Amino acid sequence: MTGTSDWTERVDTTVAHPARRYDYWLGGKDNFAADRESGDAIAAAFPAIRTAVVENRAFMRRAVRVLAEQHGIRQYLDIGTGIPTSPNVHEIVQGVSPESRIVYVDNDPIVLAHARALLTSDPQGATAYVDADLRRPAEILADPSLRATLDLSRPTALILVAVVHFLPDSDEPYEIVRTLLDALAPGSFLVMSHATTDGLAPELAAQIQSGRHGPGKLRNRAEFTQFLDGLEILEPGIVSVAEWRAEGEPDPRPTFDEVAVWGAVARKG
Repeated sequence: MTGTSDWTERVDTTVAHPARRYDYWLGGKDNFAADRESGDAIAAAFPAIRTAVVENRAFMRRAVRVLAEQHGIRQYLDIGTGIPTSPNVHEIVQGVSPESRIVYVDNDPIVLAHARALLTSDPQGATAYVDADLRRPAEILADPSLRATLDLSRPTALILVAVVHFLPDSDEPYEIVRTLLDALAPGSFLVMSHATTDGLAPELAAQIQSGRHGPGKLRNRAEFTQFLDGLEILEPGIVSVAEWRAEGEPDPRPTFDEVAVWGAVARKG
């Protein structure tokens, strides 16, 4: 864990960071000029980006509520937490079951500083904050704070929402996700969303994936589905995040092309 004495030294405000850019699109204030410039450039190419991030966040909230209410999940590992935007995972699941335990993981010091200040657990449960990188899953799993908070021999929900698309193929994202899932007990769940090329004009997809806004890869439905190999996919299956169990959301729902993010929740047998 990084202390407050040195976390500010790790923040490079001249380079856009995904968490701060996401915060900007959501209307937050924890971002810098580089984040806004990058965010505006992406929005110019894909004007629906703010709709996409709002719908992605709403998908995560619905998914963890379903797991808490209908499947009795009391442990959550949220990797790529982002800057807190209420309600957060622990607020939702501890509202269902106060004894729920949550570990938030991110590699942006600003995210971690906000998390420690704002993500206050119900006293019956627990939250922890791990400074780690998704590209090093073994380090996440071995972190003392995680081990003190979660019992991985019991079912746990792994949350990978809008984060894996920042991993290019060279980072071996399928192996990373498999390493994390292999560490979880049977009856655990994966909550995952991923930006896609599906529905995008080829020139727009190429522009977004040019590398100008950081590394990563948009993946089509078949590529996203590979992350779920061997898991039991909950209804309604692999769908737009705007459509996943969205019966209670306002109509009309955004079209797939306006969101361009696949989402799914799947169970490990």
